[in-house]
Amino acid sequence: MQVKLKDIAEKSGYSITTVSRALAGYNDVNEQTRQHISEIAATLGYQPNLLARQLRSQRTYTLGLIIPAQDQSFSNEFFSQLMVGIGDAASLEHYDLLISAQVPGQDEMAAYRRMVGGNRVDGMILARTRQNDERIAYLKKQKHPFVVNGRGAPGEANDFPYIDVDSQLGIRAVVAHLAERGHRDIGLILPPLKIAFTEYRHDGYREALSAARLSYRADYVVYGDLLRSGGYQGAQSLLSRSPQITAIVACNDLMALGAMSAAQTLGLRVGQEFAVAGFDDIPAAEFAHPALTTARQPIYEIGQRLVKMLVSLIEGKPVKQTQVLLPSTLVIRASSENRKE
Repeated sequence: MQVKLKDIAEKSGYSITTVSRALAGYNDVNEQTRQHISEIAATLGYQPNLLARQLRSQRTYTLGLIIPAQDQSFSNEFFSQLMVGIGDAASLEHYDLLISAQVPGQDEMAAYRRMVGGNRVDGMILARTRQNDERIAYLKKQKHPFVVNGRGAPGEANDFPYIDVDSQLGIRAVVAHLAERGHRDIGLILPPLKIAFTEYRHDGYREALSAARLSYRADYVVYGDLLRSGGYQGAQSLLSRSPQITAIVACNDLMALGAMSAAQTLGLRVGQEFAVAGFDDIPAAEFAHPALTTARQPIYEIGQRLVKMLVSLIEGKPVKQTQVLLPSTLVIRASSENRKE
């Protein structure tokens, strides 16, 4: 038997109007009353009429997230944690999450037009900004609510709501740690150039070398694909042409794990005469052999905060800060501990 508003009203002692407004989230119902009514509704198994709710509010109560198809990076632990954070927060806010996988380019932009132009979602979440990001340009032009995990590339306007981690300072801290451990020849595996945070991390590397009075060498720098395979190939390339390198910093943990495998294949003892470090602190980092030194960012929390910011923008609620730059935390583990001169 379907539970109706009048059933909740009879049980709670409030009028049907008060019950309706409490469950709809109107601010003229005090929090204690709202909580009492919500608890009774949950106990009775009340399910709101979502279609009626959407018609009244002119909203879909759905958030959109488009991920690249044919890109294994979205099956890794970083994006798993991010999407769990987004999904959990969306559920708490009583929003559904619509996820679509599209090949970057025209297919991807067509999906944005379907979701946004077709009024299928109330707002969009973008993960991982790119240089001159056409998705951001489109959403700004449409004046459609959106939030981004990441800033624009250096020199680009950041006139949109975002949450990012200061990866420039994060990589700087990682490289400084390796220099303090006695490493003088430190290689770097960067993400693809199109990724917005690539130059921030490159700058952090250069700054740390300068602070440690070490020379920057272009032949100590390669680009990878943010996957283990890219880290493995990048490390092989670095060590084949510059065997004097004693440490490698990879700009995400997956590439760091790949670099560690490459070094071990070459007979180098990671955590002793050779060091590897990454960025993110995905769960696999702690359980690598040896455990991976890395710069930690609060991935799950970022997913949650993106949703809360977006829902506030959609619902016209005040947002204390729409451009958030979080610190990373250096996590020192066995992959970088033992060398000291």
